Amino acid sequence: QVHLVESGGGFVQSGGSLKLSCVASEGTFRWNAMGWFRQAAEKEREFVAGVSWNGKWTDYADSVKGRCTISKDDAQNTVFLQMDSLKPEDTAVYYCGRGKGLASSQFDSAYDAWGQGTQVTVSS
Repeated sequence: QVHLVESGGGFVQSGGSLKLSCVASEGTFRWNAMGWFRQAAEKEREFVAGVSWNGKWTDYADSVKGRCTISKDDAQNTVFLQMDSLKPEDTAVYYCGRGKGLASSQFDSAYDAWGQGTQVTVSS
């Protein structure tokens, strides 16, 4: 069993940056892909970014491509999401998920553990 804890969310102006972190306080995701998803008010949860188990392959939603970078640090048991050039439409609760396998997926059914989420609010 793994317990994921996200942090780093907050309130930022349009064009600003935030770096989200997701740490496994219990368990590990050394042999798992990891993903970041987000859910805005009254919307479905959507994929943001994913990274393979070894950190070599990454995948991004078109809406964040070029503005976000996902990375995985197994020594720290942490996965990061650097977000730059933030827009008001990025406002959402951001969740990290542990993948069931080695490769990331854009489908949340491919993840078997989730954190509690961290709120990101971008003002215009």
